[in-house]
Amino acid sequence: MPASRDDLYAIFNTQNIAYETVEHPPIFTVQEGADIKASIAGGHTKNLFLKDKSGAFFLLCAIGSTQIKINKLHPLLACKRLSFGKEELLYEKLGVRAGSVTLFSIINDPDQKVTLILDKALFDDGRVNFHPLENTATTGISTDDMLRFIRAMKREPIIIDFSDYERPHRINDENS
Repeated sequence: MPASRDDLYAIFNTQNIAYETVEHPPIFTVQEGADIKASIAGGHTKNLFLKDKSGAFFLLCAIGSTQIKINKLHPLLACKRLSFGKEELLYEKLGVRAGSVTLFSIINDPDQKVTLILDKALFDDGRVNFHPLENTATTGISTDDMLRFIRAMKREPIIIDFSDYERPHRINDENS
């Protein structure tokens, strides 16, 4: 069984992650939630479940306004060409349905079969908002707590700067 919202909040509590959740009608796209998001502080996100031609899976979490050119992403990730993963695979790998894709769904991938990619712009506001495993609410956390959650899931994300898409680069590689 995939983790529930209560399971997610239990991890937050165990890790001393402060969070705020706002309940709302289901939101399926960045545009649909514009009115709701206007009243919630912090950066609002879009989350993409991607699959490459060889069967590798990726969860890309970005600020809603960031332009992601999927056809230019594969060389940066050293993978085959990318496309959107099918809903059955999304549920199998991350335990969520279309419209509910979220950073927090890595809770359902303990074997780390899905590579986590973060947009550098997520860190600009200091606070980010994601669905808490379902699209009927939005949960906000600090970017420090976002990293604390990711590391509690035993992950180290790939962070990419998409601001200059002609030369996006992996932030992780700057200090290597």
